[in-house]
Amino acid sequence: MNKRTVIIMILVLALIVGVFAFINKDMIKDKKEIHENAEILISGSGKEVKLTFKDIKEFGEKDFVANLKSSGKPAREHKYTGVLLKNLFEKAGIDIKDKNQLSVKAIDGYTVALGIDEVLENNNIYLAYKIDGKPLGNKEDGGSGPYQIIIRKDQFSQRWCKHVVEIEIND
Repeated sequence: MNKRTVIIMILVLALIVGVFAFINKDMIKDKKEIHENAEILISGSGKEVKLTFKDIKEFGEKDFVANLKSSGKPAREHKYTGVLLKNLFEKAGIDIKDKNQLSVKAIDGYTVALGIDEVLENNNIYLAYKIDGKPLGNKEDGGSGPYQIIIRKDQFSQRWCKHVVEIEIND
């Protein structure tokens, strides 16, 4: 490749990145605001419900134990506090029984797909906001919150989702 071709390719890539940044700036701003206010957006079937921390705590706060497995480190048992995800939907008046899956989205764009069957299992998937009696903390402070999805039956913690801002219900 000659020098001119390389420069043109770099300019085209910079233009593409700029266009995507412009298109996504409002979405990123909205998600950051939701994250800072410790809110979660539940969306799907043309509806959106925003839940506050107060709302979520009133849905049946529960302590539970789960093993956090980080890459290259041994599993560590922690006591989490949160709400069973299926209870969150029930208490919020959102029926998910006839849906296929949920997409849990983090502030940084990370997304985890959850099957409805595993969400409806007892004592399996939680929306946590405390670890060992302390708030999870936000991303800027090195925490994993304000909310984190914990899947107790995921023995390697590979599908856990930190910094949750949205749960999308997929038909």
